[in-house]
Amino acid sequence: MRGADDHLVSPFPLGEQMPSVYSEDEMAQRFTAALDDLLAPLLATLDCLPSYFDPALAPPDFVAWLAGWVGAEITGEESEAALRTIVGGSAVAHRLRGTARGISEVVRLAFGVVPEIEESGGAFWSARPRGPFPGDPVPGLTVRLRVPEPNRLDRDRLERLVASVRPAHLPCTVEILPTEGSQ
Repeated sequence: MRGADDHLVSPFPLGEQMPSVYSEDEMAQRFTAALDDLLAPLLATLDCLPSYFDPALAPPDFVAWLAGWVGAEITGEESEAALRTIVGGSAVAHRLRGTARGISEVVRLAFGVVPEIEESGGAFWSARPRGPFPGDPVPGLTVRLRVPEPNRLDRDRLERLVASVRPAHLPCTVEILPTEGSQ
């Protein structure tokens, strides 16, 4: 948490900027020194403002607040390093929202596992008209996550996460399977 810093000084002391008639006035100098103490944290924050919006540099409590800005899926139990990674990756994942790559990235950030994604769509180019349509005529999306212990994974959280980033018109199935060689 941020708090008061007794050693923080104003880079622009107000007493030095007063007209010369007040430079020797003890009351004016004490009053402006009190204002300097009040304004120093504000000036320091404004000087460092870009750092507050970089998840790698921002204070930990501010990173948790940034998670809400970028729509990061967090539980509040993440380590500081994991939280910074999730928030930093979520901002990038917004550009990919609704794509297989975007779904994969969001699931990877939240669960630490890259999912297998099968989608029914496709793209195709043909030099002659009435060529075959790409993909499956029945729309669908399957997100498959392979983990060592499928019963320990929060299925509801995974389903909510996938539902929030998938294309709205596409029905979706979520599967949680054991990894090869595990039970």
